[in-house]
Amino acid sequence: MSLLLPEAGLLFWMLLAFGVVFLVLYKYGFPVITSMIDARKQYIDDALNDAKEAKARLAGIEEECNGLINDARENQAKMLREAVAAKEQIITEARDKAATETEKMISEAKKQIERERDEALDSIRTEVAKLSISIAEKIVRKELGDSDSQQRYIDELIDETMNERKE
Repeated sequence: MSLLLPEAGLLFWMLLAFGVVFLVLYKYGFPVITSMIDARKQYIDDALNDAKEAKARLAGIEEECNGLINDARENQAKMLREAVAAKEQIITEARDKAATETEKMISEAKKQIERERDEALDSIRTEVAKLSISIAEKIVRKELGDSDSQQRYIDELIDETMNERKE
């Protein structure tokens, strides 16, 4: 007996044992193994499909997120523009109000100055009139101190009045 060359009987029994084991495996083992492989393949395919869907959803979410970020930036820019416009409007209104109040104060000051000037002029006129009357009284007393002067003055006034009526 040689280790390298098997005998025919041994070869027969080995083939027969192999055939029986192969038939048992073919009938009971391979279908279970194949169904497990098919199930595993189906699980892997489902997982790949789910991964593709998740990737697509993620891409959609990223696009939506980018859109929201862009909208937020646009809203921020819009709000900043509105704030700047509101600030400018407030400043303009404040300037206009200050100018109006300044003009009002200037107008009131001018009116006050005008009233004070009128009062001063009235006072000056009154004083001038009093001084004129006082001076005229003193002059008339001096010139009409004697009766001849008074008579001449009365005659002059009568002549002037007559001439005025004739005209």
